[in-house]
Amino acid sequence: MLNINSTRLTQRLDELGRIGADEGGGVTRLTFSNADKEGRDLLVRWMRELGLTVQIDRVGNIFGTRRGETDQQPIMFGSHIDSVKAAGKLDGCYGVLAALECIETLNEQNVQTKRPLVVAAFTNEEGVRFTPGMLGSAVYVGDLSVDDAWNLRGFDGSRFGDEIQHVGYDGTMEPGAIQPFAYLELHIEQGPLLDLKRVPIGAVDAVVGITWLEVTVSGAANHAGTTPMDMRHDAGLAAAKIVTHLREIATRLGGHQRATCGMIQFLPNAINVIPSKAVFTVDIRNSDGEDLKRAEAMLVEFVQKVEAEDGVSIEVRALEHVLPVQFHPMVIEAVEKSAREMGLNQIRMVSGAGHDAQLMAHKFPSAMIFVPSREGISHSPKEFTPPDDLANGANVLLNAVMELASHE
Repeated sequence: MLNINSTRLTQRLDELGRIGADEGGGVTRLTFSNADKEGRDLLVRWMRELGLTVQIDRVGNIFGTRRGETDQQPIMFGSHIDSVKAAGKLDGCYGVLAALECIETLNEQNVQTKRPLVVAAFTNEEGVRFTPGMLGSAVYVGDLSVDDAWNLRGFDGSRFGDEIQHVGYDGTMEPGAIQPFAYLELHIEQGPLLDLKRVPIGAVDAVVGITWLEVTVSGAANHAGTTPMDMRHDAGLAAAKIVTHLREIATRLGGHQRATCGMIQFLPNAINVIPSKAVFTVDIRNSDGEDLKRAEAMLVEFVQKVEAEDGVSIEVRALEHVLPVQFHPMVIEAVEKSAREMGLNQIRMVSGAGHDAQLMAHKFPSAMIFVPSREGISHSPKEFTPPDDLANGANVLLNAVMELASHE
């Protein structure tokens, strides 16, 4: 069994983590920001230093290819390097840099795989600046067109097409030009299960479906002191009722159901004025497609009830809808075999967060590997995985990729 260089992996993670670092210890590299460009430049430099052929497609997805003994379909593995605001340094980046470390280990050991290997870094996985999230992989598998992606407007009003040209990552390769035999993604678990159970490896066999909505409540502004309570059309109160009901939906359905309001804004946003408008987001997730539909229907039913009772008008706009996905047995079994041969305990598990692998699975055999994140923390400067666990995950990735690359 081959083993990666744990120190080198940690050093690369630290170096990339310094790009976009803030005073609070977090990392912010929003898609096509100056920090994202600097991170991309570093990644491309590392790829070329390892002898990879670098290609960039029309939505900025980055691919580094290592030749195989044959020209058969390659094994693709990687993740993303964009971040949320004030993120940790592991989410996404770990999967990309562990893939690079696998390549460097193979180079050092003069090991040539039968199939080519492709390290991938997808664009705008987080969806913080532009929606939908997992945009790069969505375009790659044909779920979103290049033209539609380029015309998207970010939360900051920017246009995707303008920003990709600004940072110089508007490549010429058509998305999907590389058709992998399989895709594998390594990631820290964005949840506490592995850490609580003290299990070093999760073989991910499914990912939850995700629905993102923007809800706009329109009422009437009026004086907070002089307007009787029964004469109000309070957009803020109506929004609060709906946000509170999200917990009721999740509790009633149980299981893997999740429901969250992550952003909210009142207008005119004054202490002594009844809000005339409230705009907020809803994030609904479930690993069962039918239960996800039930949650959406329950929300719509309650929205209509509030609209009638509170004398407000409510518009619900879909931002993103990703179906639950079951991963491919061949790729899951390669992960489990790799962990088993390394003597590492493992469990099969469902991912409650969305990942590029979820989109890639629409067209290509795919799966994921999870390693523990202390207390299940992610999307935070407190995100931490011990170096030994990072090395375990990278070693499982390396040997699983070699197994897949040997397939006829």
